[in-house]
Amino acid sequence: FYASEYGAKLDSNVYTGGGTDDTDAIQRILDKAPELGSVHLIVDGAALVTGLRVYSNTTIECKNQSHGFFLKDNSNCPILINANPNTETIIDKNITLLGGTYNENNQKQEGCRTQKDEKLDNALKKYKGSGIGKMVMTMQLFGVENVLIRDLTLKDHRRWAFVCCNFKKITMENIMIDLEHHIPNQNQDGLHFWGPGQYLTLKNIQGRTGDDFIALAPDEGDLESSITDVLIDGVILHEADQGIRLLSRGTGLLDRVFIKNVVGTYKSFGFYVNCWFKGPGGNFGSIVFENINLRPLESNYIEILDPFLFQIGGKMRHLVLRNINVDECDNRNILKFGYPFYNNRERDESDGLRSEYSTIKSVLIDGLHVEEKKADELQHPVIKITNPIENLVIRDCEIIRHKDSQSGGCFIELDKEARIDSLAINNVMLKNVSKEIDVKSGTIKEILLSETESAVRLELTTSHIRVILKNM
Repeated sequence: FYASEYGAKLDSNVYTGGGTDDTDAIQRILDKAPELGSVHLIVDGAALVTGLRVYSNTTIECKNQSHGFFLKDNSNCPILINANPNTETIIDKNITLLGGTYNENNQKQEGCRTQKDEKLDNALKKYKGSGIGKMVMTMQLFGVENVLIRDLTLKDHRRWAFVCCNFKKITMENIMIDLEHHIPNQNQDGLHFWGPGQYLTLKNIQGRTGDDFIALAPDEGDLESSITDVLIDGVILHEADQGIRLLSRGTGLLDRVFIKNVVGTYKSFGFYVNCWFKGPGGNFGSIVFENINLRPLESNYIEILDPFLFQIGGKMRHLVLRNINVDECDNRNILKFGYPFYNNRERDESDGLRSEYSTIKSVLIDGLHVEEKKADELQHPVIKITNPIENLVIRDCEIIRHKDSQSGGCFIELDKEARIDSLAINNVMLKNVSKEIDVKSGTIKEILLSETESAVRLELTTSHIRVILKNM
Protein backbone atom coordinates (compact mmCIF):
# COMPACT_ATOMS: atom_id res chain seq x y z
CA PHE A 1 0.00 0.00 0.00
CA TYR A 2 1.39 3.38 -1.05
CA ALA A 3 0.06 5.91 1.47
CA SER A 4 -0.54 8.54 -1.22
CA GLU A 5 -2.85 6.16 -3.12
CA TYR A 6 -5.05 5.41 -0.09
CA GLY A 7 -6.17 8.81 1.11
CA ALA A 8 -3.04 10.30 2.72
CA LYS A 9 -2.24 13.83 1.56
CA LEU A 10 1.42 13.67 2.68
CA ASP A 11 1.73 17.46 2.44
CA SER A 12 3.64 17.86 5.72
CA ASN A 13 7.39 18.18 6.34
CA VAL A 14 9.35 15.82 8.63
CA TYR A 15 11.44 18.77 9.88
CA THR A 16 8.94 21.63 10.17
CA GLY A 17 5.53 19.95 10.28
CA GLY A 18 2.35 21.53 9.00
CA GLY A 19 -0.03 20.16 6.37
CA THR A 20 -3.03 17.85 6.63
CA ASP A 21 -3.57 15.43 9.50
CA ASP A 22 -3.10 12.02 7.86
CA THR A 23 -3.59 9.90 10.98
CA ASP A 24 -6.92 8.35 9.98
CA ALA A 25 -5.85 7.56 6.42
CA ILE A 26 -2.66 5.82 7.47
CA GLN A 27 -4.26 4.01 10.40
CA ARG A 28 -6.90 2.55 8.07
CA ILE A 29 -4.09 0.93 6.10
CA LEU A 30 -2.36 -0.40 9.22
CA ASP A 31 -5.68 -1.79 10.50
CA LYS A 32 -5.82 -4.13 7.48
CA ALA A 33 -3.01 -6.33 8.89
CA PRO A 34 -5.21 -8.60 11.07
CA GLU A 35 -7.65 -9.10 8.18
CA LEU A 36 -5.16 -9.59 5.35
CA GLY A 37 -2.49 -11.38 7.35
CA SER A 38 0.18 -8.79 6.60
CA VAL A 39 0.64 -5.21 5.45
CA HIS A 40 3.55 -3.48 3.72
CA LEU A 41 2.96 0.28 3.93
CA ILE A 42 5.15 2.58 1.88
CA VAL A 43 5.05 6.14 3.16
CA ASP A 44 5.94 8.08 0.03
CA GLY A 45 6.01 11.52 1.60
CA ALA A 46 5.75 13.31 4.94
CA ALA A 47 2.68 12.66 7.11
CA LEU A 48 1.36 14.79 9.96
CA VAL A 49 -0.03 12.38 12.59
CA THR A 50 -1.41 12.22 16.12
CA GLY A 51 -0.21 8.70 16.92
CA LEU A 52 -0.35 5.32 15.14
CA ARG A 53 -0.75 1.67 16.12
CA VAL A 54 1.10 -1.15 14.37
CA TYR A 55 0.00 -4.82 14.30
CA SER A 56 1.81 -8.10 13.76
CA ASN A 57 3.18 -8.83 10.28
CA THR A 58 3.53 -5.17 9.36
CA THR A 59 6.28 -3.36 7.45
CA ILE A 60 6.41 0.44 7.32
CA GLU A 61 8.90 1.67 4.72
CA CYS A 62 10.02 5.20 3.92
CA LYS A 63 12.15 5.71 0.82
CA ASN A 64 14.44 8.36 2.33
CA GLN A 65 14.88 10.56 5.39
CA SER A 66 12.63 13.33 4.04
CA HIS A 67 9.71 10.90 4.22
CA GLY A 68 8.14 9.79 7.46
CA PHE A 69 6.09 11.29 10.28
CA PHE A 70 5.79 14.55 12.18
CA LEU A 71 3.79 14.51 15.43
CA LYS A 72 1.11 17.18 15.47
CA ASP A 73 1.35 19.92 18.11
CA ASN A 74 -0.05 18.96 21.52
CA SER A 75 -0.63 15.32 20.62
CA ASN A 76 1.33 14.34 23.76
CA CYS A 77 1.62 10.68 22.77
CA PRO A 78 4.00 8.35 20.93
CA ILE A 79 4.21 8.51 17.17
CA LEU A 80 4.11 4.72 17.07
CA ILE A 81 3.02 2.01 19.52
CA ASN A 82 2.27 -1.67 18.99
CA ALA A 83 -1.41 -2.54 18.77
CA ASN A 84 -1.48 -4.93 21.74
CA PRO A 85 0.92 -3.60 24.39
CA ASN A 86 1.58 -6.18 27.10
CA THR A 87 4.34 -6.44 29.69
CA GLU A 88 3.84 -10.14 30.45
CA THR A 89 2.77 -11.83 27.18
CA ILE A 90 4.19 -11.32 23.70
CA ILE A 91 1.32 -10.73 21.27
CA ASP A 92 2.62 -8.61 18.39
CA LYS A 93 5.26 -10.21 16.15
CA ASN A 94 7.09 -9.56 12.89
CA ILE A 95 7.24 -5.77 12.81
CA THR A 96 9.65 -4.03 10.44
CA LEU A 97 10.38 -0.30 10.21
CA LEU A 98 12.61 0.75 7.32
CA GLY A 99 13.95 4.24 6.69
CA GLY A 100 12.45 7.66 7.21
CA THR A 101 12.28 10.25 9.97
CA TYR A 102 10.04 10.05 13.03
CA ASN A 103 9.92 13.59 14.44
CA GLU A 104 8.18 13.92 17.81
CA ASN A 105 8.24 17.72 17.65
CA ASN A 106 9.35 17.97 21.28
CA GLN A 107 8.98 21.73 21.65
CA LYS A 108 5.24 21.42 21.09
CA GLN A 109 4.53 18.38 23.32
CA GLU A 110 3.93 18.05 27.04
CA GLY A 111 6.28 15.85 29.03
CA CYS A 112 3.43 13.59 30.17
CA ARG A 113 0.83 11.79 28.11
CA THR A 114 -2.58 13.49 27.99
CA GLN A 115 -4.40 11.06 25.68
CA LYS A 116 -6.20 8.21 27.40
CA ASP A 117 -4.92 4.82 26.22
CA GLU A 118 -6.77 2.02 28.00
CA LYS A 119 -4.67 -0.78 26.47
CA LEU A 120 -1.42 0.87 27.47
CA ASP A 121 -2.67 1.78 30.93
CA ASN A 122 -3.72 -1.81 31.59
CA ALA A 123 -0.40 -3.16 30.33
CA LEU A 124 1.60 -0.90 32.63
CA LYS A 125 -0.35 -1.42 35.86
CA LYS A 126 2.49 -3.34 37.47
CA TYR A 127 4.80 -0.38 36.84
CA LYS A 128 2.61 2.05 38.73
CA GLY A 129 4.76 4.84 40.11
CA SER A 130 7.63 4.27 37.67
CA GLY A 131 6.60 7.03 35.29
CA ILE A 132 7.04 4.89 32.17
CA GLY A 133 3.35 4.95 31.38
CA LYS A 134 3.05 8.71 31.66
CA MET A 135 6.07 9.97 29.76
CA VAL A 136 5.70 11.03 26.12
CA MET A 137 8.06 8.88 24.03
CA THR A 138 8.57 8.66 20.27
CA MET A 139 8.18 4.88 19.97
CA GLN A 140 6.80 2.38 22.48
CA LEU A 141 6.86 -1.40 21.98
CA PHE A 142 5.59 -3.63 24.79
CA GLY A 143 5.37 -7.38 24.25
CA VAL A 144 6.94 -7.86 20.81
CA GLU A 145 8.98 -10.48 18.97
CA ASN A 146 11.03 -10.40 15.80
CA VAL A 147 11.34 -6.65 15.31
CA LEU A 148 13.67 -5.07 12.73
CA ILE A 149 14.27 -1.29 12.69
CA ARG A 150 16.80 -0.07 10.14
CA ASP A 151 18.06 3.15 8.50
CA LEU A 152 15.77 5.34 10.58
CA THR A 153 16.01 8.74 12.28
CA LEU A 154 14.37 9.45 15.63
CA LYS A 155 14.19 13.22 15.84
CA ASP A 156 13.47 15.59 18.72
CA HIS A 157 12.10 13.14 21.25
CA ARG A 158 10.21 14.69 24.18
CA ARG A 159 11.24 12.07 26.77
CA TRP A 160 12.69 8.73 25.66
CA ALA A 161 13.16 8.29 21.93
CA PHE A 162 12.43 4.57 22.08
CA VAL A 163 11.32 2.13 24.76
CA CYS A 164 10.92 -1.62 24.45
CA CYS A 165 9.69 -3.88 27.23
CA ASN A 166 8.97 -7.62 27.18
CA PHE A 167 10.73 -8.53 23.96
CA LYS A 168 12.48 -11.26 22.02
CA LYS A 169 14.69 -10.95 18.93
CA ILE A 170 15.05 -7.21 18.39
CA THR A 171 17.47 -5.77 15.82
CA MET A 172 18.14 -2.05 15.32
CA GLU A 173 20.69 -0.96 12.71
CA ASN A 174 21.84 2.40 11.33
CA ILE A 175 19.79 4.52 13.70
CA MET A 176 20.28 8.28 14.08
CA ILE A 177 19.00 9.93 17.28
CA ASP A 178 18.77 13.55 16.21
CA LEU A 179 18.09 15.74 19.25
CA GLU A 180 18.14 19.20 17.78
CA HIS A 181 16.21 20.75 20.66
CA HIS A 182 17.76 19.72 23.97
CA ILE A 183 15.54 20.41 27.00
CA PRO A 184 17.63 20.27 30.23
CA ASN A 185 16.65 17.80 32.95
CA GLN A 186 13.78 16.25 31.00
CA ASN A 187 14.96 12.62 30.67
CA GLN A 188 15.53 12.79 26.94
CA ASP A 189 16.95 9.24 26.80
CA GLY A 190 17.71 7.47 23.56
CA LEU A 191 17.05 3.72 23.38
CA HIS A 192 15.69 2.27 26.63
CA PHE A 193 15.05 -1.43 27.24
CA TRP A 194 13.17 -3.07 30.11
CA GLY A 195 12.83 -6.80 30.70
CA PRO A 196 11.98 -9.46 30.22
CA GLY A 197 14.05 -9.51 27.06
CA GLN A 198 16.37 -11.77 25.08
CA TYR A 199 18.36 -11.51 21.86
CA LEU A 200 18.91 -7.79 21.33
CA THR A 201 21.23 -6.48 18.61
CA LEU A 202 22.09 -2.79 18.23
CA LYS A 203 24.48 -1.81 15.42
CA ASN A 204 25.67 1.57 14.20
CA ILE A 205 23.68 3.79 16.55
CA GLN A 206 24.66 7.45 16.75
CA GLY A 207 23.40 10.82 17.86
CA ARG A 208 22.69 12.99 20.87
CA THR A 209 20.53 12.58 23.95
CA GLY A 210 19.69 14.59 27.05
CA ASP A 211 20.16 11.59 29.37
CA ASP A 212 21.12 7.93 28.77
CA PHE A 213 21.99 7.27 25.14
CA ILE A 214 21.31 3.55 25.56
CA ALA A 215 19.89 2.00 28.73
CA LEU A 216 19.59 -1.70 29.51
CA ALA A 217 17.48 -1.72 32.66
CA PRO A 218 15.79 -5.15 32.95
CA ASP A 219 14.17 -4.85 36.37
CA GLU A 220 13.99 -1.08 36.78
CA GLY A 221 10.21 -1.28 36.81
CA ASP A 222 9.32 -4.62 38.38
CA LEU A 223 12.47 -5.66 40.35
CA GLU A 224 12.45 -9.14 38.79
CA SER A 225 12.68 -9.19 34.98
CA SER A 226 15.90 -10.12 33.13
CA ILE A 227 17.61 -9.19 29.88
CA THR A 228 20.18 -11.55 28.36
CA ASP A 229 22.12 -12.02 25.12
CA VAL A 230 22.84 -8.46 23.99
CA LEU A 231 25.24 -7.25 21.29
CA ILE A 232 25.90 -3.52 20.92
CA ASP A 233 28.40 -2.89 18.15
CA GLY A 234 29.15 0.62 16.92
CA VAL A 235 28.00 3.65 18.93
CA ILE A 236 28.90 7.27 18.14
CA LEU A 237 27.96 9.88 20.74
CA HIS A 238 27.39 13.46 19.59
CA GLU A 239 27.79 15.53 22.79
CA ALA A 240 25.46 13.21 24.67
CA ASP A 241 24.79 13.94 28.34
CA GLN A 242 25.36 10.28 29.18
CA GLY A 243 26.52 7.22 27.30
CA ILE A 244 25.43 3.67 28.11
CA ARG A 245 23.69 2.67 31.34
CA LEU A 246 23.39 -0.90 32.62
CA LEU A 247 20.97 -1.09 35.53
CA SER A 248 19.90 -4.02 37.66
CA ARG A 249 18.30 -3.23 41.00
CA GLY A 250 16.56 -6.42 42.17
CA THR A 251 16.61 -10.10 41.23
CA GLY A 252 16.43 -9.46 37.49
CA LEU A 253 19.56 -10.66 35.70
CA LEU A 254 21.51 -8.63 33.12
CA ASP A 255 23.81 -11.18 31.50
CA ARG A 256 25.81 -11.98 28.39
CA VAL A 257 26.14 -8.36 27.30
CA PHE A 258 28.84 -7.44 24.77
CA ILE A 259 29.41 -3.73 24.03
CA LYS A 260 32.14 -2.70 21.59
CA ASN A 261 33.34 0.11 19.34
CA VAL A 262 32.05 3.17 21.20
CA VAL A 263 33.45 6.57 20.22
CA GLY A 264 32.48 10.24 20.22
CA THR A 265 31.95 12.94 22.85
CA TYR A 266 29.98 13.01 26.09
CA LYS A 267 29.36 15.49 28.90
CA SER A 268 28.88 13.82 32.27
CA PHE A 269 28.80 10.02 32.43
CA GLY A 270 30.29 7.57 29.95
CA PHE A 271 29.25 4.13 31.26
CA TYR A 272 27.01 3.83 34.31
CA VAL A 273 26.85 0.24 35.55
CA ASN A 274 25.04 -0.01 38.88
CA CYS A 275 21.72 -0.39 40.68
CA TRP A 276 20.95 3.35 40.87
CA PHE A 277 18.14 2.67 43.34
CA LYS A 278 18.91 1.67 46.92
CA GLY A 279 18.36 -2.02 47.45
CA PRO A 280 20.03 -5.44 47.36
CA GLY A 281 22.62 -4.59 44.72
CA GLY A 282 21.23 -5.92 41.48
CA ASN A 283 22.23 -9.00 39.55
CA PHE A 284 24.88 -8.61 36.83
CA GLY A 285 26.29 -11.66 35.07
CA SER A 286 28.95 -11.40 32.35
CA ILE A 287 29.52 -7.92 30.90
CA VAL A 288 32.17 -7.03 28.29
CA PHE A 289 33.24 -3.58 27.05
CA GLU A 290 35.74 -3.41 24.18
CA ASN A 291 37.28 -0.66 22.04
CA ILE A 292 36.17 2.46 23.88
CA ASN A 293 37.39 5.97 23.02
CA LEU A 294 35.19 8.77 24.31
CA ARG A 295 36.28 12.38 24.69
CA PRO A 296 34.85 14.25 27.69
CA LEU A 297 33.20 17.65 27.43
CA GLU A 298 32.18 20.03 30.20
CA SER A 299 29.86 18.22 32.60
CA ASN A 300 26.29 19.44 32.88
CA TYR A 301 25.42 17.42 36.01
CA ILE A 302 28.22 18.61 38.26
CA GLU A 303 25.78 19.88 40.90
CA ILE A 304 24.35 16.36 41.26
CA LEU A 305 27.18 13.90 40.63
CA ASP A 306 30.88 13.98 39.83
CA PRO A 307 31.57 13.13 36.16
CA PHE A 308 33.23 9.85 35.19
CA LEU A 309 34.05 7.55 32.30
CA PHE A 310 33.12 4.29 34.10
CA GLN A 311 31.32 3.88 37.40
CA ILE A 312 30.65 0.26 38.32
CA GLY A 313 28.83 -1.02 41.37
CA GLY A 314 26.47 -3.77 42.42
CA LYS A 315 26.62 -7.55 42.55
CA MET A 316 28.47 -8.78 39.49
CA ARG A 317 29.95 -12.09 38.37
CA HIS A 318 32.35 -11.11 35.60
CA LEU A 319 33.41 -7.83 33.97
CA VAL A 320 35.87 -7.28 31.10
CA LEU A 321 37.19 -3.85 30.08
CA ARG A 322 39.32 -4.27 26.94
CA ASN A 323 41.16 -1.59 24.97
CA ILE A 324 39.94 1.48 26.85
CA ASN A 325 41.48 4.71 25.50
CA VAL A 326 41.44 8.08 27.26
CA ASP A 327 43.41 10.32 24.91
CA GLU A 328 42.39 13.60 26.51
CA CYS A 329 41.61 13.12 30.18
CA ASP A 330 40.25 15.92 32.32
CA ASN A 331 39.83 15.98 36.08
CA ARG A 332 37.20 13.23 36.26
CA ASN A 333 37.15 9.64 37.45
CA ILE A 334 38.18 7.12 34.81
CA LEU A 335 37.47 3.72 36.40
CA LYS A 336 35.55 3.83 39.65
CA PHE A 337 34.39 0.63 41.33
CA GLY A 338 32.09 0.31 44.28
CA TYR A 339 29.37 2.87 44.81
CA PRO A 340 26.24 0.88 43.94
CA PHE A 341 23.65 3.66 43.91
CA TYR A 342 23.16 7.20 42.68
CA ASN A 343 25.26 8.78 45.43
CA ASN A 344 28.93 8.63 44.41
CA ARG A 345 30.31 11.36 46.67
CA GLU A 346 29.75 10.08 50.18
CA ARG A 347 29.51 6.69 51.82
CA ASP A 348 27.13 6.83 54.70
CA GLU A 349 25.95 3.72 56.56
CA SER A 350 22.67 5.42 57.36
CA ASP A 351 22.15 5.99 53.65
CA GLY A 352 22.35 2.28 52.89
CA LEU A 353 25.64 2.37 50.98
CA ARG A 354 27.01 -0.87 52.41
CA SER A 355 29.71 -3.00 50.87
CA GLU A 356 27.57 -6.13 50.67
CA TYR A 357 25.45 -4.36 48.06
CA SER A 358 28.45 -4.13 45.72
CA THR A 359 30.60 -7.24 45.36
CA ILE A 360 32.34 -8.30 42.16
CA LYS A 361 33.74 -11.78 41.58
CA SER A 362 36.05 -11.13 38.62
CA VAL A 363 37.36 -8.06 36.77
CA LEU A 364 39.75 -8.08 33.80
CA ILE A 365 41.21 -4.77 32.60
CA ASP A 366 42.99 -5.70 29.37
CA GLY A 367 44.49 -2.68 27.64
CA LEU A 368 44.10 0.77 29.22
CA HIS A 369 45.68 3.93 27.78
CA VAL A 370 45.41 7.18 29.72
CA GLU A 371 47.25 10.31 28.60
CA GLU A 372 47.29 13.83 30.02
CA LYS A 373 47.14 16.64 27.47
CA LYS A 374 47.55 19.37 30.09
CA ALA A 375 49.73 19.44 33.16
CA ASP A 376 48.21 18.12 36.38
CA GLU A 377 44.82 17.30 34.87
CA LEU A 378 44.80 13.78 36.26
CA GLN A 379 43.91 14.40 39.90
CA HIS A 380 41.84 11.31 40.70
CA PRO A 381 43.30 7.79 40.90
CA VAL A 382 43.09 6.07 37.53
CA ILE A 383 41.41 3.08 39.19
CA LYS A 384 39.53 3.75 42.41
CA ILE A 385 38.04 0.85 44.36
CA THR A 386 35.65 1.15 47.30
CA ASN A 387 34.12 -2.35 47.33
CA PRO A 388 35.15 -6.03 47.52
CA ILE A 389 36.56 -7.62 44.35
CA GLU A 390 37.61 -11.26 44.52
CA ASN A 391 39.92 -11.35 41.49
CA LEU A 392 41.29 -8.30 39.66
CA VAL A 393 43.61 -8.74 36.66
CA ILE A 394 45.22 -5.69 35.03
CA ARG A 395 47.46 -6.02 31.98
CA ASP A 396 48.91 -4.06 29.08
CA CYS A 397 48.30 -0.58 30.47
CA GLU A 398 50.09 2.73 30.12
CA ILE A 399 49.47 5.87 32.11
CA ILE A 400 51.31 8.89 30.66
CA ARG A 401 51.24 12.13 32.60
CA HIS A 402 52.14 15.42 30.94
CA LYS A 403 55.85 16.26 31.01
CA ASP A 404 55.14 19.41 33.05
CA SER A 405 52.94 17.67 35.63
CA GLN A 406 54.11 17.78 39.20
CA SER A 407 55.04 14.41 40.59
CA GLY A 408 51.87 12.86 41.96
CA GLY A 409 48.91 10.85 40.89
CA CYS A 410 47.94 7.30 41.69
CA PHE A 411 47.33 4.20 39.54
CA ILE A 412 45.19 2.15 41.95
CA GLU A 413 43.63 3.36 45.18
CA LEU A 414 41.72 1.24 47.67
CA ASP A 415 39.55 3.17 50.05
CA LYS A 416 37.37 2.38 53.01
CA GLU A 417 35.54 -0.94 52.46
CA ALA A 418 37.63 -2.06 49.48
CA ARG A 419 39.01 -5.59 49.58
CA ILE A 420 40.83 -7.54 46.86
CA ASP A 421 41.53 -11.23 47.36
CA SER A 422 43.91 -11.59 44.39
CA LEU A 423 45.42 -8.77 42.33
CA ALA A 424 47.52 -9.57 39.25
CA ILE A 425 49.33 -6.80 37.33
CA ASN A 426 51.21 -7.52 34.10
CA ASN A 427 52.99 -5.28 31.61
CA VAL A 428 52.06 -1.88 33.03
CA MET A 429 53.95 1.32 32.26
CA LEU A 430 53.48 4.34 34.52
CA LYS A 431 55.11 7.68 33.72
CA ASN A 432 55.47 10.32 36.43
CA VAL A 433 53.03 8.59 38.78
CA SER A 434 53.93 8.79 42.47
CA LYS A 435 51.77 6.00 43.87
CA GLU A 436 51.32 2.77 42.00
CA ILE A 437 49.08 1.11 44.58
CA ASP A 438 47.77 3.08 47.52
CA VAL A 439 45.98 0.95 50.09
CA LYS A 440 44.33 3.15 52.67
CA SER A 441 41.85 1.40 54.94
CA GLY A 442 41.19 -1.38 52.41
CA THR A 443 43.01 -4.70 52.09
CA ILE A 444 44.76 -6.81 49.45
CA LYS A 445 45.46 -10.45 50.29
CA GLU A 446 47.72 -11.38 47.37
CA ILE A 447 49.54 -9.40 44.67
CA LEU A 448 51.25 -10.78 41.56
CA LEU A 449 53.43 -8.27 39.68
CA SER A 450 55.21 -9.09 36.43
CA GLU A 451 56.84 -7.08 33.66
CA THR A 452 55.91 -3.78 35.25
CA GLU A 453 58.09 -0.82 34.30
CA SER A 454 57.99 1.11 37.55
CA ALA A 455 59.47 0.73 40.99
CA VAL A 456 56.90 -0.94 43.17
CA ARG A 457 56.04 1.24 46.14
CA LEU A 458 53.16 -0.09 48.17
CA GLU A 459 51.67 1.95 50.97
CA LEU A 460 49.95 -0.86 52.85
CA THR A 461 48.26 -0.67 56.21
CA THR A 462 47.80 -4.40 56.67
CA SER A 463 50.35 -7.09 57.47
CA HIS A 464 48.73 -10.16 55.90
CA ILE A 465 49.78 -9.44 52.30
CA ARG A 466 51.90 -11.77 50.19
CA VAL A 467 53.68 -10.05 47.28
CA ILE A 468 55.00 -12.23 44.46
CA LEU A 469 57.57 -10.57 42.14
CA LYS A 470 57.99 -12.39 38.85
CA ASN A 471 60.13 -11.58 35.78
CA MET A 472 61.19 -8.21 37.12
